[in-house]
Amino acid sequence: MKTFAIIGLAWLAGSISASAQDSEKTFQVVVENPWQTEKTDEPVVIDLHTLKTGFTVKSAVVSDGTSEIPSQLDDMNGDTRADELAFVIDVPAQGKKTLTVTLSPKKSDKVYPARVFAEMLFRTSKKNQYAKGYAIYADGNAYTYTIQQHHGIAFESELVAYRIYFNEKQTTDLYGKFRKGLEIEESQFYPTDEQLKRGFGDDVIKVNNSCGAGTLRGWDGTQTTMIQPVDIRGQRILADGPVRTVVDAEVKGWQYQGKELNMINRYTLYAGHRDAQVDVIFDAPLTDEVFATGVQNITGHAAMYSDHEGLVASWGTDWPVNDTVKYKKETVGLATYIPKKLVVKETADKENFLYTVSAPGESSFRYYTSFTSCKETFGYPTKEKWFAYVQEWKKYLEQPVKIQVIE
Repeated sequence: MKTFAIIGLAWLAGSISASAQDSEKTFQVVVENPWQTEKTDEPVVIDLHTLKTGFTVKSAVVSDGTSEIPSQLDDMNGDTRADELAFVIDVPAQGKKTLTVTLSPKKSDKVYPARVFAEMLFRTSKKNQYAKGYAIYADGNAYTYTIQQHHGIAFESELVAYRIYFNEKQTTDLYGKFRKGLEIEESQFYPTDEQLKRGFGDDVIKVNNSCGAGTLRGWDGTQTTMIQPVDIRGQRILADGPVRTVVDAEVKGWQYQGKELNMINRYTLYAGHRDAQVDVIFDAPLTDEVFATGVQNITGHAAMYSDHEGLVASWGTDWPVNDTVKYKKETVGLATYIPKKLVVKETADKENFLYTVSAPGESSFRYYTSFTSCKETFGYPTKEKWFAYVQEWKKYLEQPVKIQVIE
């Protein structure tokens, strides 16, 4: 009996140890940069559904040797379960990094320094008091422009900030910064005089009816059209940091070119980036629909650069708001890059430099948009430097890192 008891306890201890090991999953991620230029803050995203964990992932640790890399787990479909692991990493030119990732079903109270931020604030009956939100939907005919503070979702990295208007425009409006850092939670996109004296940034563009920087629009053959009529209009935050923000502008029942479309415009902004990744997602494959995007022709007299193969940029100066006494003119550079396979033709209308785009047979497509403000102490102060930068930016995007998961 005594011997049996010892053997039983040994078996039980071994069983507990094996169970503890089974409660975590460790694997390697190899990130290879084939380009001849270093990649800085390069995004890496791991689809958790491709891994057989046997548990719901609630925490993760990403390690580069003995150094831990900040990461985040994101629920991309609203079921409160993590779908993706995301982080950013520096990879030398023609170099390789082998990282170790451990997933766990246990929650962690670890907090990484925030390098990005996203915010949705609902107005309340009390002046200057707002309720924090994560999603909002409204009738497509409703006047939704003033429902939210700063008129829609705002999101930022240390370099730049965007907001998306919650109405038929869905335009990306832009907030430029003097210095790197996060400001939107404190300034709420509208800095006070005291904050401006402290060196806060501010709105840097009056978008009017343009597509601003990279807003997707309809196309009637001669000019862009708003995202209307729609049955339902919505916005939501899927991720708000610490290393990336993911936000949606969604419409259901968009009557467009003889079709009824359900569409999500998903903006992803990574730490260390001024450019936003734009994924346009539909619930069914497209056929022959044609859309348009590009950059605003500021005041109708902006300088423009195009490579005629999907990259377009502009540079111009205007008052960012109607108050031309308190505020001064702002100079900005805008850019949008569309993969060549999506381009139908290069064109323009009264307010924009554009490409028309189409993706027959596809349920989604991706492009990128970016901007700089002349007030930046870290940016591109002339049109020549901005236009040179965006050409390198396109090359950077066309040379993605290779990611291999080794279980």
